[in-house]
Amino acid sequence: MSFLTQVPQQVINGITLGSVYGLIAIGYSMVYGTLGMLNFAHGDVFMVGAFGGWVAMGLLLPHLSGPVLLFPVLVAAALVAATLGVAVERFAYRPLRRASRLAPLIAALGVSMLLQNTVMLATGGRAKTYLTSAIISPDAGIDLGGTFVSFLRLGVVVVAALFMLALDYTVRHTYTGKAMRAVAEDPEAAAWAGVSVNRVVVAAFLLGSLLAGAGGVMVGLLYTQIDFYMGFSAGMKAFTACVLGGIGNLHGAMAGGVVLGLLESLGVAFVSPVYRDVIAFSLLILTLLLRPEGILGRARGQRA
Repeated sequence: MSFLTQVPQQVINGITLGSVYGLIAIGYSMVYGTLGMLNFAHGDVFMVGAFGGWVAMGLLLPHLSGPVLLFPVLVAAALVAATLGVAVERFAYRPLRRASRLAPLIAALGVSMLLQNTVMLATGGRAKTYLTSAIISPDAGIDLGGTFVSFLRLGVVVVAALFMLALDYTVRHTYTGKAMRAVAEDPEAAAWAGVSVNRVVVAAFLLGSLLAGAGGVMVGLLYTQIDFYMGFSAGMKAFTACVLGGIGNLHGAMAGGVVLGLLESLGVAFVSPVYRDVIAFSLLILTLLLRPEGILGRARGQRA
């Protein structure tokens, strides 16, 4: 396959991968925007959501098949992840809200290890298989002059875009979204104005985790296998996307995810798959050195 033939194919692969990174990155961005903390357990919430979707698929397969099966699987994964995200905020982070900035960071790492080990024990440490073909055939798609666009990848991008649009509407046009923006700007002033900061923080964890759960299903459908360790790698990539786009900026998180997915796919195709993680983390280091506020982020002191 020639260089020029590979580029469009890798662009499609990169946009698909980047869409998933973007959905996970939004969770990091929302929590940072409201609390100013980095929730490093978010990648494992994504992992648990993927397993929630896998369980739902196993239960529903005798009764449903085809694209109609995707909706309840997505809903189940999103609900599992959202419930877990809210529980983590309530029992692990809220008691530490007035502690030093290091305390919630350590708590996040502890929650991450707890979730990983719990799922490892529950699954025997074995990878689980997503029956993607029960929803849509991976071979079905459109041939655009040598560039194959599978319906599966197209579906992932469309679902990610719909979730992003729904979140954007929520943040811009609902009371909860306006309250989140107020808390992000000045929590104390928002509280004086009657905004319940606790409810806003819960909403941020709920929405971010909900998107992460949906992202878990999409990764399962794309790669057909999930395991207890998948949250670490995906979480770090999503964090990179979040920093790249501008941490605290929801549109930046999605844009950062797409840019990272594109660079990773092109690097894997034209350099070596071995350097997949090197590309991502080199990008993170370069962003922090050259433009720490990210592509769409605001300078320090102007929190989104």
